[in-house]
Amino acid sequence: MRVFVTGATGFVGSAVVQDLIAAGHQVLGLTRSEAGARQLEAAGAQVHQGSLEDPDSLARGAAAADGVIHTAFNHDFSRFVENCEQDRRAIETIGAALEGTERPLLVTSGTLLLADGRLATEDDRMPVGPGHPRQSEPAAAALAARGIKASVVRLPPSVHGAIDHGFVPHLIGLARQKGAAAYIGEGLNRWPAVHRFDAAPVYRLALERGEGGARYHAIGEEGAPFKAIAAAIGAGLGVPVVSVSPDEAADWFGWFARFAAADAPTSSAWTREVLGWTPNQPDLLTDMQQAGYFAG
Repeated sequence: MRVFVTGATGFVGSAVVQDLIAAGHQVLGLTRSEAGARQLEAAGAQVHQGSLEDPDSLARGAAAADGVIHTAFNHDFSRFVENCEQDRRAIETIGAALEGTERPLLVTSGTLLLADGRLATEDDRMPVGPGHPRQSEPAAAALAARGIKASVVRLPPSVHGAIDHGFVPHLIGLARQKGAAAYIGEGLNRWPAVHRFDAAPVYRLALERGEGGARYHAIGEEGAPFKAIAAAIGAGLGVPVVSVSPDEAADWFGWFARFAAADAPTSSAWTREVLGWTPNQPDLLTDMQQAGYFAG
């Protein structure tokens, strides 16, 4: 297949590109920069110049492919609501280019706020409302209702590996700044995780074998206790590990407090069964010790 990949030079998207090419697929990778173009060419992909802000480039990329994997998202949390709307528009644009065909579209979502306090599964639907501004799943569902073969890959709060720049590095940065690694209360809330090189095959297998309207979980481990993550950060930096009360969480974690308190264990049993997917990379706590998280 010729696959159009948005976010093709990003942390997850670049792993998806690598996996697709290794499996014999052709990749058309979206990039806005010359550096990104060079990265894609070095990986063996074709370059498609454009961006999420350029709907014509998205439509042309989708029209030129046998399937689309949408991993791009602007993670600037200072304008998160605007970025969610941009994501919704991008999904709609790509879907419109695929309408009337059987060409699949895979959209990226997350599991962190899916089902707080209990084991979430692929059957769970993402809540909607002011507390859940990201519209990737409703947008994909709306496309599926129009007969477009759109489905969702959900990622956990920690997609880890070398060059990670996500939630765990943010926690490490906070610990450096404050001189201690923290968890909230007893720290028993759980974060699911996956290595980026385990997540990538989920996209490919869902593209090759998946069904429209489905939700797939790229979850390597159901949930590491947040206290254990804080302990690993403390050990890696050589700083104390402390508990902060729920009332103190906003002062310590800032905008991140909601995520630091989330209890989000998540299953991928159905995804593993239907896609024949078996993760084989290191788990989060092991990876934190060996993937350069504490360098510098």
